[in-house]
Amino acid sequence: MTAALLANVLYSTGFVLEKRALTALPEVTVRQPGRLLRLVLGSPLWIGGSIALAAGFGAQLAVYRTLPIAAAQGIFVSGLVLLVLLSARLLGEETSGRERYALGAILAALLMVVLSLKEGSDHVSRAAPYPLILLVCVPSLAAGVWLYRSTERRAAHRHRLPTTGVEYGVAVGLLYGVSSLAIKGVSSFLTTSDLGGAVVDLLRSPYPYLLLCTGAFGLVMSQAALQRCRASLIVPVCTTVTSLFTAVLGTLAFGEALPHDPLRLALRIGGTTLAVTVLLTMPKHDNAPQRPSEAKELTPP
Repeated sequence: MTAALLANVLYSTGFVLEKRALTALPEVTVRQPGRLLRLVLGSPLWIGGSIALAAGFGAQLAVYRTLPIAAAQGIFVSGLVLLVLLSARLLGEETSGRERYALGAILAALLMVVLSLKEGSDHVSRAAPYPLILLVCVPSLAAGVWLYRSTERRAAHRHRLPTTGVEYGVAVGLLYGVSSLAIKGVSSFLTTSDLGGAVVDLLRSPYPYLLLCTGAFGLVMSQAALQRCRASLIVPVCTTVTSLFTAVLGTLAFGEALPHDPLRLALRIGGTTLAVTVLLTMPKHDNAPQRPSEAKELTPP
């Protein structure tokens, strides 16, 4: 639990620092990944945010060794509240009444998932069949890239209302969902008894290569989207999609059974259902006034 909460703090802090750094940079685009990387790597504030995200990754590894996937995702969602508070304080992003109701639903979902936990009774799986992992992850990666490109084309239309980033968040969330499953897989190889053998076995698995793919595509896609949209909206959507993807498909792929007790099962499923409701009710267009740097028209690919 402590590692999960620490991961939340690190992830929220990292996203906010990166968003603040991106607002001071020229417009970036996925069509120029080299330029994007040069710009962000030249920003000390962005590098600080990246270090925080990397530390959150380390904490997430520890979480997956001690909690079932579904339970871990429910706790990770709690970081959205901290993210919105930091966004309002450090980025000046205001949330609407509808968005605050969504945060209330997220808190309720978190509470339900936490109440569904019972120490010592939940099985934490360490492995999954590689063909099944690839069957889940490869189409999801393709779907995320396709959705992002489709959103870019629609956003380039001159008279289209500014997007809140929901579509971007879903696309990046699919990639990070694959990344989350890969992190779970990597955690199963962590051992202190035979480190050399563990590294060899890890390199024979698909997990490090899935992390490389999601890291490369996710970095470019998320930074371009984060610059254009409010962090207080795009990151919650991305996190919700990632959590649902990991909780549902990850639980099935790694063979982690749901609670047998009817009440705990209802709480676990109810928390997931609330998270889905939050995603479906998020506004698709942003009525908030944009800053001049955010109002630039996109050039069609």
